[in-house]
Amino acid sequence: SWHDIFFNTSPYAWAYWGIALSLGASIIGAAWGILITGASLLGASVKAPRIRSKNLVSIIFCEAVAIYGVIMAIILQGKMNEAEIVPATHQELLFDGFAIFWTGVSVGLSNLVCGICVGVTGSVCAISDAQTPETFVKILVV
Repeated sequence: SWHDIFFNTSPYAWAYWGIALSLGASIIGAAWGILITGASLLGASVKAPRIRSKNLVSIIFCEAVAIYGVIMAIILQGKMNEAEIVPATHQELLFDGFAIFWTGVSVGLSNLVCGICVGVTGSVCAISDAQTPETFVKILVV
């Protein structure tokens, strides 16, 4: 039954799955954003070669999403090490495992969506900068 699946699975397994989802989804989101921004940047630089170096800021913002996922995975791993030091009951360990799992899920999904959004914004920034150079700073602020 579902009860057996949730409560007989090791709390450490739940926690490590959360850490893996946090790291993996963050990197996928950053890669997806880099794909979107990079394709538009290369396409728009055909019309205006001057935008290649200036619009690399959008790529760096996408990479920051992945770095945030790595930092959160390190923090969650640190929480796992704290749980191993303090003796606790199975219910407390289960709570800690579920807490780290759902923290990892929320961090991973938010970074996945954030990476895509940053990629779309960077894509629009590159295309509009190729057409009208004055719009770069205005879009970068957004």
